[in-house]
Amino acid sequence: MFSKKKPTGVQHTRLATLIAHDVRIAGDIEFSDGLRLDGAVKGNVCGKSGVQTLLVLSDRGSIEGNVHGYDVVVNGKIVGDLIADHFVELQPNAHVTGNIYYQQLRMDVGASVDGKLTRREAPSSDADTGEPQAA
Repeated sequence: MFSKKKPTGVQHTRLATLIAHDVRIAGDIEFSDGLRLDGAVKGNVCGKSGVQTLLVLSDRGSIEGNVHGYDVVVNGKIVGDLIADHFVELQPNAHVTGNIYYQQLRMDVGASVDGKLTRREAPSSDADTGEPQAA
């Protein structure tokens, strides 16, 4: 009666780390599991390579630097490129100034992007370099 569809969207990952709204970080961040960012980062924010990470940038959060993760949910401000190995969700308060590379994308009304949106192919059985693929 009901067909089973391939799941889309954010994979289940627990948010193990919180950076609170009153925290300011100058420098790069690498995380595994999940990270909720309510504060401000001046630096690159990257999920650990080969891990299905989740980054949630709240409406109070901001990043000035490049972002790379498996699943990325944005409701704040990013100035820099965003590379997602799987899924990007741009919620109503998301403002991205930079290019976005994604496999799956959801963009809510109110979100804005000042840059290119580029769909990436799913990684093959070979090792994925994590870099955007040339068009």
